[in-house]
Amino acid sequence: MTSREDIAAMRRQYGEVGLVDAQLPKNPVELFNTWLSDAAANEVVVEANAMVLSTVVDNQPSSRTVLLKDLTNEGFTFFSNYESRKAKQISENKNVSLLFPWYPLERQVIILGTASKISDEESDKYFASRPRGSQIGAWASMQSSELSDRVLLENKFAQLEEKWPVGTQIPRPEFWGGYVVLPTSIEFWQGRYSRLHDRIRYLRSGNNEWQIKRFYP
Repeated sequence: MTSREDIAAMRRQYGEVGLVDAQLPKNPVELFNTWLSDAAANEVVVEANAMVLSTVVDNQPSSRTVLLKDLTNEGFTFFSNYESRKAKQISENKNVSLLFPWYPLERQVIILGTASKISDEESDKYFASRPRGSQIGAWASMQSSELSDRVLLENKFAQLEEKWPVGTQIPRPEFWGGYVVLPTSIEFWQGRYSRLHDRIRYLRSGNNEWQIKRFYP
């Protein structure tokens, strides 16, 4: 069992390489793409596109991990059941945050923005590209609803496998689709020596341009 003293003593020395102001791109998406590629190339990072999505309703925060599935200058896209807890919370408060915790690279990215549904056409296109099992799983799961026995879920999945045999086109459920998060702030954190970490924050201005600011770690 890990003691309180052991936890307090946990620390590591961070690297020398940081973020140089003169080398920062004007568009944060460019830097994010570079960091995402670095994370994807690192064998220790399990899923480079995994991100923690946080929502807030009635002053109560809620977080869960989702997968980034598209990235453009318009925003960061993920997919979900539109009847899930996260979807209901987004419908009440579209302000969300995304966190990419790339610990092996001593990096993290925090994104603040607003979430909105993407078009049905875009959701149809992505759903059609998913593996057959994932497509059936989207139909089988009443996401965020209470499940009394896992057997019920597995039986539902089996029934849907019979309904749509291999080779059959599986339609996208109306209750499933994508969200895009339009960022208003993107902060890049790079671990540095003596805890003098780099924190670079891009802030979207009213004319849709980005301001770059450095913050104390």
